[in-house]
Amino acid sequence: MDAGCPRLPDTVLFEIFLYLDHADVLSVGLVCQQWRAVARDEFLWKELFYRYYRVSRDVPRHPGAVSWYDEFQRLYDTIPCVEVQALKEHNDQVLHLSFSHSGCLFASCSKDCTVKIWSNELDISLQHSSNMRPYNWSYTQFSQFNSDDSLLLVSGVFVGPHNSSSGEIAVISMENFTLLSRVRNKPYDVFGCWLNETNLISGNLHRIGRITSCSVLWLNNAFQGIESENVNVVKRLFKIQNLNASTIRTVMVADCSRYDSPDLLLDYEEQLAASSTCPVFDLGSDSEEEGAKPKPPPEPAVQELPDAGGVPAEHGLQQLFDGIMEGHVRPAMTETELETKVAELFVRNRTKPPEPNLLPTDSNSKTKYLIFTTGCLTYSPHQIGIKKILPHQMTTAGPVLGEERRSDEFFDSLDHVIDIHGHIIGMGLSPDHRYLYVNSRAWPRDCVISDPMQPPPIAEEIDLHVFDLKTMKEVKRALRAHRAYTPNEECFFIFLDVSRDFVASGAEDRHGYIWDRHYNICLAKLQHDNVVNSVAFSPVEQELLLTASDDTTIKVWRSPRAMRIRQARRPRPRKLLFSWLLNQKS
Repeated sequence: MDAGCPRLPDTVLFEIFLYLDHADVLSVGLVCQQWRAVARDEFLWKELFYRYYRVSRDVPRHPGAVSWYDEFQRLYDTIPCVEVQALKEHNDQVLHLSFSHSGCLFASCSKDCTVKIWSNELDISLQHSSNMRPYNWSYTQFSQFNSDDSLLLVSGVFVGPHNSSSGEIAVISMENFTLLSRVRNKPYDVFGCWLNETNLISGNLHRIGRITSCSVLWLNNAFQGIESENVNVVKRLFKIQNLNASTIRTVMVADCSRYDSPDLLLDYEEQLAASSTCPVFDLGSDSEEEGAKPKPPPEPAVQELPDAGGVPAEHGLQQLFDGIMEGHVRPAMTETELETKVAELFVRNRTKPPEPNLLPTDSNSKTKYLIFTTGCLTYSPHQIGIKKILPHQMTTAGPVLGEERRSDEFFDSLDHVIDIHGHIIGMGLSPDHRYLYVNSRAWPRDCVISDPMQPPPIAEEIDLHVFDLKTMKEVKRALRAHRAYTPNEECFFIFLDVSRDFVASGAEDRHGYIWDRHYNICLAKLQHDNVVNSVAFSPVEQELLLTASDDTTIKVWRSPRAMRIRQARRPRPRKLLFSWLLNQKS
């Protein structure tokens, strides 16, 4: 035993380690031989892990972990929580960040109306900046690279006649940064997204009544200014009725082909069943290598849409009008309630039924899901709509208005609806597209909405829900830690991102947050001087994270392990200076 290191019972030694800092726990073996003797004791590290991170004991070890010691080290050493760079080239609020699939580039959008493209090398540097003000944009708000990183979709707010605002999508070539096409997008917070390498989805909104509307989702060719006039560059995908002032917003596409081979299974029983065939992999990084619970809110309701059968619409409308004239309908029915009732009856037998067998049964299926926020009770987005996109719909070839419809198929129905019971303020897919993560601010329990223009108050605490898109069920309890303060009418999107092992989100409390996906625990808070609007993991190196804020900066965060690797690769001036001094003496 080392001199001066008294012999302690292992239980006492263990209790001491509970109060040590992460780094002290991992390095104390350099001081005490007694610690080295038990340093790889699995029981000790298991107890230490559960106590230190306050993880429930019914949560098993990560399916890819080799030992509890390695798990403890992973959660300390591989979290991108060390600030290494602050990018200050934007001069207004930075709203969104997106990486290219290769991880070599990323784009940032800002209230300064520029989209900037950055090179992700050893030190991040600005490669290009596009100013969208010449196109009457007010600001840029969202961007996304296509699957081969050759094109960049940029979404922004367009200022039209009489200062009216709508949305617009621009497509920029990554070869020479030229603007290839522009597509109108209404409302602007549809954002837009890629369906495949050359086709993108946009939205349009048509008012039918004061609180009733129709959302049309369009498939657009990215090369609209180049294609021949004899080839379609746009095709209607879906036409969906909106009730009670709701609209479709925040569209994204999920690929179903990897659902049977996800990066990480979140259901513990499913993990156990797959454990015999689950490969062991490095939990630290994707690219670089080196030696008390709060009362949960109401669970979101996941449900299939009901059959629209029953009384024919014409008969239903006639019965409603007869009831009003004869006084049988309750006199308390307001104008908005009457409009909603008429719209529901009108659409009942004029809607194409949902696609059968929504859940994919073939692991090689080319089916994709269109996912978006919507609602049925008020204008604030409180539901997630899911619509299956079939292979023949993934091209602009064919009739501009889509496949032929019968007269009784004026609208498309949703294939699946998830009710969140709160205001949705962010969504993100896991890299394998198996899980959907949703930021929401809950409504009061048992609240009743009597006026669609006056939604319920929303909680300051943000809930981060997780849904399995293979089963269409919520998994795990909602993640918590981050907060938001703006009321319903001022509420804005807070973007989140998901890597293989972690999920991160911005917040209005001047911090970004990182959680572990398997253990459901918050691992780090990343400080800014104002609201954090967006976060983005590198798709090839989850130990690199970017955060964007209203303080006009983009911060770059790396893990302690990644920092050691970077420092080892850099030349060491001290050694050079020491060699020079030796040469001088000789």
